[in-house]
Parts: sequence; structure tokens; C-alpha cells
Amino acid sequence: MNSSADRMRRALIWAWTAAVIVFMYLPALGLVLASSTSSRYFIFPITKWGFDWWQKTFASLEIHQLFRTSLLIAACVTVIAVVIALFGALAFARYDWKGRSIYQKIVLLPIFFPQSVLGLALLLWFNALGFTMSWQTAVFAHLVWIIPVCTLVISIQVYSFDPALEEAAFDLGATKWQVFREVTLPVLFPGIFSGALFAFLLSWGNFPLSLYTTGADTTLPEYLYAKMIAGYTPGVPVLGTVSTLGAAVLLLLGYFIIVVLRRRRSAGSDEAA
Repeated sequence: MNSSADRMRRALIWAWTAAVIVFMYLPALGLVLASSTSSRYFIFPITKWGFDWWQKTFASLEIHQLFRTSLLIAACVTVIAVVIALFGALAFARYDWKGRSIYQKIVLLPIFFPQSVLGLALLLWFNALGFTMSWQTAVFAHLVWIIPVCTLVISIQVYSFDPALEEAAFDLGATKWQVFREVTLPVLFPGIFSGALFAFLLSWGNFPLSLYTTGADTTLPEYLYAKMIAGYTPGVPVLGTVSTLGAAVLLLLGYFIIVVLRRRRSAGSDEAA
């Protein structure tokens, strides 16, 4: 009886998982179909199949510049956000200090602001300071919103961190830097890596903050929005397909790396025992 109930439960879980995956990625299938036509506009059923627009899109120098700008912004945001969020997460979840509860509320506050309102506020502030809008101001704008997200993601890993590991390393004569490098960072790496993935993908696909703060340095989401408003071509679903598949591959690769590291750590613990 229990075996039958377990099989039914597993079947329902798999069915629900499959339904969620189909619901989430069915629009991506529409992007693939829309990008696989030789016609100017998407007509279903497709009468002219072809990858002409893939070739035209990636042969465009404008698209190359868009990718470079978006990649530069996302890379800078990822590196800066992870470094700041790591130490912010330690203060958020690891140590008990006066004012910690207020800090926990303030550091997460930008998450709850509408990004369009936050982008407009940053635009007014940059203009008041006399800054010219460019990809550098976009990096700062992205950081204002992404650092709290990254801090929250890393904090989840910090909450499960056992301080006894650091204490044992200190008892064995390790310095603070050695403890941080050899104990703290390896234990927190899954959270750090997850935070980096969040930072990169959120920055890469961000539209509201980029719209207000990039100036003449256009990003990929801004270009897609402009093409959807006027001048649509099948290059739009081509870029959408590339972005979706790239994000999926990056997430799967990150999951694979985390699983491999956990298995190695578990194997090392078993050998030590």
C-alpha cells in the first residue's frame, strides 16, 4: 500500500515538474520558431524555413557592439556585486552586532523599489552630480539593485555555516587570512557561485535601469525593446533565443559545478573519516 502511494506521489511530482517546465519554456519554443523563418514577419504555419536571419543578425556590427556592452556591464556588476555581497552577507547573517537588524532591513530595501522608479531617481541624481550617462553609470545603477539580491543569496549559505570550523582552524594555528581562504571561502563557495549567477543574469537582462542610465551605450534589452516598438525583424527572436539558451546553459553548468564540488567534498570527508 505504501509502495503504491509512493509511486503515485513520485508520478505526481514528475508530472507537476514537467508541467511547470513546459509552461516556462513553451514561449522559448515560439522564439525558436519565429527565428527559423526566411520571411520578414512571423506567420504560422511557417512556409519558408531558413536561418537567414541568424546569419544576418550575427554578421551585424551593431549586434556585436550590443553584446560587448551588455557583457561588459554584466561582468563588472558580477565581480563588484559578489565581493561586496560576500562581506555584506557575513555582516548580515554571520556576526551579531549592534544595529544588525536595522542593517538587514536597509540592505534589502532597494529590492522592493520598482526598477523604473529607481532608474529615474538614479538618472536625476547623476544629472545633479554632472555625470554623463554611459555604461559606467549603468553598472552603478545595476549594483544598487543587484547587490541586495546577491547578499540575500549568499546569506542563505552563510546561515548554514558552522563557526566551529573556523575555531578549529584557529586552534591549529592558522591565521585569519588562512582561515578565510582555506575554510570560509570553500564552504561558502556554492552560495558565492549562485550569487554570481544571479548577478550576471539579472544584469544581462535588465531593461528598466539600463534604459535610464546607459545614455548612448545601448544594451541588448534596450535594442530588443526598440525593435519591438518599431522596425521589427526576425533578428529579435534570434537574439531572444540566444539569450534564453545562454541563460539555461549557464544555470545548468553552474548546477553541475556545484554538484561536482559537493561530491568531492563528501568523498574527502569519507576518506578523512
